[in-house]
Amino acid sequence: MALKILSAVSEIAPWIKTGGLGDVAGSLPAALRRRKQDVLVLVPAYPALRQACPEAQTVADIPALAPELPACRLLSAEAGGLPLLLIDCPELYDRPGNPYLDASGNNQPDNDRRFGLLSRIAALLGQADSPLGWQPDVVHLHDWQSALAAAWLHVGGGAASVLTIHNIAFPGNFDRSAMWGLGLPDSLWRFDGVEYHGHFSFLKAGLQFATRLTTVSPTYAREIHDETFGYGFAPLLRHRSAQLSGILNGIDTDVWNPRTDPALAQTYDARRLTLKRENKAALQAQLGLEVDDKLPLFGVVSRLTEQKGLDLLLTLGDGVATHLPAQIALLGAGEKWLEAGFRELASRHPGRIACVFGFSEELAHRIEAGADIFVMPSRFEPCGLNQMYSLRYGTPPVVRHTGGLADTVVDCNERTLADGSASGFVFAEPTAHELWLALERAAQTWRYNTLWRRLQQNGMRRDVSWERAADAYLTLYESAVGERRRERGG
Repeated sequence: MALKILSAVSEIAPWIKTGGLGDVAGSLPAALRRRKQDVLVLVPAYPALRQACPEAQTVADIPALAPELPACRLLSAEAGGLPLLLIDCPELYDRPGNPYLDASGNNQPDNDRRFGLLSRIAALLGQADSPLGWQPDVVHLHDWQSALAAAWLHVGGGAASVLTIHNIAFPGNFDRSAMWGLGLPDSLWRFDGVEYHGHFSFLKAGLQFATRLTTVSPTYAREIHDETFGYGFAPLLRHRSAQLSGILNGIDTDVWNPRTDPALAQTYDARRLTLKRENKAALQAQLGLEVDDKLPLFGVVSRLTEQKGLDLLLTLGDGVATHLPAQIALLGAGEKWLEAGFRELASRHPGRIACVFGFSEELAHRIEAGADIFVMPSRFEPCGLNQMYSLRYGTPPVVRHTGGLADTVVDCNERTLADGSASGFVFAEPTAHELWLALERAAQTWRYNTLWRRLQQNGMRRDVSWERAADAYLTLYESAVGERRRERGG
């Protein structure tokens, strides 16, 4: 029997996306629908989504639900084969910038209201008297932006809830006074409620009250039990460890397919890897690098932050260009000091290092295909998607042993080459020295053509699709629904 599943998210690819959350929000529901599940995605009606869904129809008028939650409409739409429910509230969502930041890069000043409304509507739909006449069996919440729904479902009853932690470093903290404006009872202001070190925390509400908790990789699920990675939530997560599991994300293997990718200069597959070289030459030419197949090319597509370990690569950049020697093609944006550092590095090594600041989906695909080696030296990485894109594209990644990187990339060594599992290069500690040794190992291995081909094909054979993850989520949903029924005495 099909489950009714409501997924409440703050972004969804390809229409509105800042990172991996947007990819998951689009891909997981699609995989669940392929399994004949009844899935509806709830998302704010940002301008990009209104433009993508011009024929959206009003299905419910929602009155003001609290002093700071204005009246809104729910619009039914379909985009990319997915049924969407858009929260039409121009006062909160019709504005420039990304879902969280304004056009100047600052936090939107009313994010508590904006995502409080998303959470409140998700909980409202989860009630027996849902304004749609359709009540989900389970409400799937994602990160702090919709986590507060678990508190309303706890107070008012209703559907089971599952909260997925995509990155626990973002708790969604606000002043205690915001609780009143959003209509939450004061009784929830306690250590085992929504209070988090004197703040009102959306994420804490979800971690405390959701029926089940997940993270986006098994290793990250273990890591956040520890104070180093738990960002103050480790004691609560240890308390709820029986309800916490890690389900590794997948990727959209139709979009990320080197055999059919329209962004590439030359398509290829695991049996025609010699054609991959044409993508390298095209990328080198596009970015102003020396068109030289004798130099290994390291690719980077990333937010430029210390979390991603890009400061380590910046430290090593001069040595990469002159000592290995190798090239770097970087696409990303983030902390200004890192952008400035990479800009200076590229100016010192024209033809060897090229940096593009910002984001281009097309260029991201071209770097994945054109690079010889992909670099992800993250200090922590809940899941990561680029290393899976890299495996799919025959571009062995260099990664740190953390989170989803540890769960997807197998270090190249004598044993793993023998058993056919080797797919990249893994280092342990987040230091420039360890990263250098891994880059050096990768560059040396790249020069052995037969060995490198085996490594590429090992990675390309790995199943990185959403099919496995969708099955795991279905099992989790059924467990959450069963527990909710038992709580009601059903």
